Amino acid sequence: MTFEAEVVFDLVDLLGVVTNGILGGVVARQLRMDLVGFTVLAILSGLGGGILRDTLLQQGFPVALTNPAYLTCSLLGAVLAYFLVFGSRWTFRALFLADCLSVGCWAATGTVKALGAGLAWPPAALLGVVTAVGGGMIRDVSVGRLPAIFGGNTLYATSAVLASGLMALLAGLGHPTWGMAGAIVVSAVVSVPARRFCWRLPGPANLSPSTLRKLRRRPRQGRHEKRG
Repeated sequence: MTFEAEVVFDLVDLLGVVTNGILGGVVARQLRMDLVGFTVLAILSGLGGGILRDTLLQQGFPVALTNPAYLTCSLLGAVLAYFLVFGSRWTFRALFLADCLSVGCWAATGTVKALGAGLAWPPAALLGVVTAVGGGMIRDVSVGRLPAIFGGNTLYATSAVLASGLMALLAGLGHPTWGMAGAIVVSAVVSVPARRFCWRLPGPANLSPSTLRKLRRRPRQGRHEKRG
């Protein structure tokens, strides 16, 4: 990876930490928490996925604890959310776009780190997804909410899966830089229109015998009505 590309990816990475720190603070404001609540939710939201990944990999201390830039950026997000109200349409759009970019970056970073630890590409891609969405999931569980990635969210986890898969593929072909860039682009290309047009994964189906019998009767009823 070239120096310029590494700098860009590092900036997107830290931008994602600040953004998710703010989003954690937004949740804290909704629940009328104090400064401690803002701080904890910002750290969980911005750093939780990476800490969970590094803990599972057991390759030393989590990067979020050894690189002071990560903790600083998450605390910056907490402070911004504590003093500022992010309630306008444009601020949420800006936060959403930054979050989309960071999902792809984090998914790619988690996948590459897992591959470097010796994992095969399926578990590596899984850890990429954990890196991308784990922080938000931990934040939601901490405040007693159903994690958004489990339903009702517009393809957030789906974009992380696609980004991780692309990263694993291109890294295996010897093009990790293209994989990082492609993961960020794929995440944005999937997430932005999904949010705009409210695309969601389908809910559970019902293929019980009674439901199937009803489905078989409907075409017959339609034919009888036409004959009548």
